[in-house]
Amino acid sequence: MTALLVEDEELAVRKLQKLLNDVAPALTITGITAGIEDTVEWLENRRLSGLPEPDLIFLDIELADGQSFEIFERTPVRSTVIFTTSYDEYALQAFKVNSIDYLLKPVQRDDLERSLQKYEALRGRSATNDPVRNIEKLVQQLQRQSLRDYRQRFLVRQGQRLLSIEVSEIAYFYTEERYSFFTTHRGQKFLVDYTLDELAESLDPGQFFRINRSVLITHQSVDQIQSYFGNRLVLQLRPAFDKEALVSREKVSDFKTWMGK
Repeated sequence: MTALLVEDEELAVRKLQKLLNDVAPALTITGITAGIEDTVEWLENRRLSGLPEPDLIFLDIELADGQSFEIFERTPVRSTVIFTTSYDEYALQAFKVNSIDYLLKPVQRDDLERSLQKYEALRGRSATNDPVRNIEKLVQQLQRQSLRDYRQRFLVRQGQRLLSIEVSEIAYFYTEERYSFFTTHRGQKFLVDYTLDELAESLDPGQFFRINRSVLITHQSVDQIQSYFGNRLVLQLRPAFDKEALVSREKVSDFKTWMGK
């Protein structure tokens, strides 16, 4: 099995090389590129030389010279692709397809093993799981996601006035007696006319994480993290939150990743 690594961060390249050597010692890294231009050139030179394309491409989404989707527009890619990305896992769940996967950076050993196992399983399937078609499908979906406009501000009422509050000013959202509220970093509390489901859908998942059914937080709002019974976590938020901010058991792993595990 052979692989091309497309990554513009030297530390990330070294870590991925080490993980691959540990997890799949039989895999041969045939090339390392750092951007769109040199990746396109590498693939086309390989093709012109009559050399086989790598079995796998580990492809970072955000490269120094742009988003790696452009590679697919400029040259055919016949290899199976595993995206590496700093995007939050919640935002990418919809984009998993049969023949490829993604790894959330920093890449973890268990995630890498899962992706390679998935590749081996898919390699044995019929031609109906065409990797090229699946890659094109994922690229289109990821492009739509990258172009998506997340909510930037909320219009709220304060007495007889209407105020426009920037999302960057918000510390967390929560529900209380079927109503939704948010608290700003300055401690102001406002009512919003949206459910928490609607809020979670409209906000950037890289900035907001839903820790349970009734609380949606930002990184900046997390003051302390402590273990809690039932394999859960309890958070101390800032500004102070007058209820328990519990990370539900099924969200603990994703929460740790989101916080930068």
